[in-house]
Amino acid sequence: MKPSSDNRWDPEIFLVVQIAICISVLSFLYYLKQGDVLLYGDVFGHINIARRVFDSRTPGLLQLGTVWLPLPHLLMIPFLLGNWMWQTGIGGSIPSLLAYIFAVAGVFRLTRGALSVGPIPDVGARRCGWLAALIVAANPNLIYMQATAMTEALYLGFAIWAVVYFAEYVRQSNAGDGGFSRSLLKCGLCLAAACLTRYDGWFLAAAVSVGLIAMQISGRRKSAAMTAKFLLLAAAAPFLWISYNAAVYRDPLEFATGPYSAKALAQKDAAAGTAAYPGAGNMPVAAIFFLKSAQLNVAEGNWGRFWLGVALMGVGILLLWHRRLWPLLLLWTPLPFYMLSMAYGGVPIYLPVWWPHGYYNVRYGIELLPAFAVFVAIAVFEIVRRVAIPQIRLAVVVMTLALVTGCYTEVWRAQPICFREALVNSRVRNSVEGALGENLKMLPPNSTILMYIGNHVGALEREGIPLRRTINENNTWPWRKATDPPGLWEAALAKPALFADYVVAEEGDAVAQYVNPKELTSLVVIHTSGAPPITIYATPRAHLSQ
Repeated sequence: MKPSSDNRWDPEIFLVVQIAICISVLSFLYYLKQGDVLLYGDVFGHINIARRVFDSRTPGLLQLGTVWLPLPHLLMIPFLLGNWMWQTGIGGSIPSLLAYIFAVAGVFRLTRGALSVGPIPDVGARRCGWLAALIVAANPNLIYMQATAMTEALYLGFAIWAVVYFAEYVRQSNAGDGGFSRSLLKCGLCLAAACLTRYDGWFLAAAVSVGLIAMQISGRRKSAAMTAKFLLLAAAAPFLWISYNAAVYRDPLEFATGPYSAKALAQKDAAAGTAAYPGAGNMPVAAIFFLKSAQLNVAEGNWGRFWLGVALMGVGILLLWHRRLWPLLLLWTPLPFYMLSMAYGGVPIYLPVWWPHGYYNVRYGIELLPAFAVFVAIAVFEIVRRVAIPQIRLAVVVMTLALVTGCYTEVWRAQPICFREALVNSRVRNSVEGALGENLKMLPPNSTILMYIGNHVGALEREGIPLRRTINENNTWPWRKATDPPGLWEAALAKPALFADYVVAEEGDAVAQYVNPKELTSLVVIHTSGAPPITIYATPRAHLSQ
C-alpha cells in the first residue's frame, strides 16, 4: 500500500508513531528513574490543580482556578486518582507523552503532504517528511519536556495538528465541497483544544481565522456559511474561558489582570524596585530574546544561528516558489505571540548567555521547533530538487543530517537547556520541600493543617499527604468580596484553633501575615539557605486531641 494522507491506514505514519512511542517511553523511564520528572516547580502546580478537583476540602471544578487554562488539568485527572501516580508525577506526564507522539506524527504528515505534488507522496516529499520528523522526535529538549507535566508538549501536539488539517483543507479548497469540510472541522477542534491548553493557541486560532477570511474575500471559497461556522468554533474556547472568569471571579479578564497573572507579578516586581527585564516595552528586543531561546533549544553556542538561517531560507523558498504552502507559515505564530507577551504582557525570558544571565522561561523557545523542522526540510527539498549533480545532492543531505546529529549530540553533552532550567530553579525549592515534608509526615495522620500551599505543595505531594488534610487558599469562594461572609480559608486564618490542629507559616505568606503566633505553640522552625524560614505551630486544638 502506498502512503497517502487520505488512507485510514498509513503504514509510514504508523512506523513514525512506533518510533516516537519507543523514544517517548524509554526517555520517560530514564528521567523517572533519575528523579527528574518533578524538577519544574510548575509541574507540581499543574498536577495539584488537577488533584485538588477531587482531593480537597472543597472539591469541584472551581478548583481549576484561573491564569492557567483548564484542559491539561482535566486530562490529568483520570491518571491522578491513585496516590502512587500522584506522588511520582507519572499521572501528570501521561498527556505530555501522548502529545509528543502525535506531534512527531503530525510534523511528518504535514511536511510530506505539503511537498507532495499529487495525492500520492513522492520519494522526495517522503524523505523530507522523515527529516522533519527526525528533527522534532530527536530534539533533546522536547524529549525532556514530554516526560513532565508541563504544557509545552501538549500544546505542540494540538497546534501541529491544527496546522496539518488547515493545510489539507487549503489543498482541497478547489474541490468544490460546499459542506463543512471534515479537515476544517478537525482543524477547529484542534484549535479549541490548543486554546484551552495555552494562550498561544488563541493567537494561532486568530491567525488561522484571518487566513480563512482572506480565502473567502479572495473568492477561493464560495461558502460563507462554512467560514462562519469555523469562526464560531475557533472562538468557542476563548469565549468559554472568558465567560468562566466572568462568572466565577466577576472579572472576564481575571486570568490576564488578576493578582496571579504574569502582568500583575511583573507590576509587583516593578513596585519592589526590581529592574525591568529585557524586552519589556520593546518588541525588537523581545523578538531577539525569543529567537535566541528558540536557537538554544536546538543547539548550543552559536550553532542555533545556522538553524535559524536555514529555516529562514526555507521561508524565502516558500514565498518565492511554493506560495500554495502558505498555511505552513502558521508554525511561526509563536514569534509574534511572545514578542507581544514579553513587551506588553509581563512575560520575561532570561537566558544564561545574555544579561541578566539566568534560566527563566527558556523553554518557550521550543515552540518554534516545528517551524525549524518543517522549513529546514523545505530548504533541503528545494536545493536537492534543483541541483542536477547527484554528488551535490548527497552532500546536502549528509550535511543536514550531520548538522542535526552534531547539534543534538552537543546538547545532550551539555544537558538540554530546558533540563538545566528546571534543575537550577529546583535546588532551593527541593531543599525546602524536602525538609518541610519530613516534618509534616511526622504529624498525626488524621490531623488538619492550615497552610498556604501555593509555594510548597510539592512537600505534600512527595510525602503523599492528601490535600484534603489541609485548609489552604483554594478553600474559598473565588467570587468572594471583602464584604462577603468568610470562606473556610478566611475563617481558619482568623481563628486557626477552631479549624486546624497545626499551622504552617512561611515568612511573608498569607498564613504568617494573618495568624497570631502568640496563640500557637511553635514546634519547629525550618531554615534553608536562600529561602525564608518556615514555622510549624500546634494549635490548642492539637493539644486537646492528643
